[in-house]
Amino acid sequence: MPDYDNEGLVAAWVFDGMGRAQRIGWKEIRQGPMPGAGFQWVHFQQLDRGQGDKESWLTHESGIDPAIADSMVAAETRPRCSLFEHGAFLNLRGINLMPYSLPDEMHSIRFWVEPNRVVSVRQRSLSAVADFEDALARGRAPHTPGEFIADLSMRLVDRMDTVITALAEDADELEELVLNATLSNLSAKVSEVRRVAILLRRYIAPQREALNHFSLEDAEWLSQRDRNRLREAADRVTRFAEELDSVRDRAAVIYDQMVERRAEQMNRSMLILAVVTVVFAPLTLATGLMGMNVGGIPGSDDPSGFWTVTLLATAAGLAMAAVLFRWARWI
Repeated sequence: MPDYDNEGLVAAWVFDGMGRAQRIGWKEIRQGPMPGAGFQWVHFQQLDRGQGDKESWLTHESGIDPAIADSMVAAETRPRCSLFEHGAFLNLRGINLMPYSLPDEMHSIRFWVEPNRVVSVRQRSLSAVADFEDALARGRAPHTPGEFIADLSMRLVDRMDTVITALAEDADELEELVLNATLSNLSAKVSEVRRVAILLRRYIAPQREALNHFSLEDAEWLSQRDRNRLREAADRVTRFAEELDSVRDRAAVIYDQMVERRAEQMNRSMLILAVVTVVFAPLTLATGLMGMNVGGIPGSDDPSGFWTVTLLATAAGLAMAAVLFRWARWI
């Protein structure tokens, strides 16, 4: 069952600026933020065109610039930050740890931040936002919009750490198995690790610049502590991008090792086939000559001729095999 109404509203909270928060509805949202130290947070689900009237509220009732409102409901965007005179637009991505979510799924959440209001639009539900709302319900609320963004950014980054650490551990396990496991069993795993690393880095790398850019916002509601936390989140994102580069490169090295092993196995098989060919080709020629149905074949009238030829062929084959094995350094 959807957790949003027919207009896309997921949740709305009002903060008193003293560390307390309370849920509100459409009536309070349309009245606008109350003057004072507090602020509002209005959180929406991105709906398909024609499914709801959320875009109409953003465009006509919220007072947000139409260009910014269009950016908040765009179909596909990368993480970025744009600073304006009266606020800031921030687009972030988060890894979803909800049940039935894939590890490479990074869903977008967009924010419009003003001194007394935060409006956000999500693509899918995010576990980081759900945990943030649980903290609000327990009485742990941010005091300013800057603290709000810093707290939520750190929660998004924490989820990335969990997935990227698991991905690095998968790469460690593959490096240990590449010399012992069957190549056919590892090919799919190596390809999956490399694919996930590439997809995650596509969105994680730009997020660093978005957080750093947002920390430069010259606003009273963004304290030095909030800036430091945003820079810390950006530094962690930088480390994640480097870790993903490392996982991608390690996956490529593992794949090269698998190719080398496969080529080595093929060369060994070809060498064995060549040895068998060298040993049996002369014997096949000799036995073919002895098997012709023409007169004058030596030993055709000798009762022990067959066994004599068999022993001679066996001895010749063993001798040639011994010479080839010694040449190949197998013995």
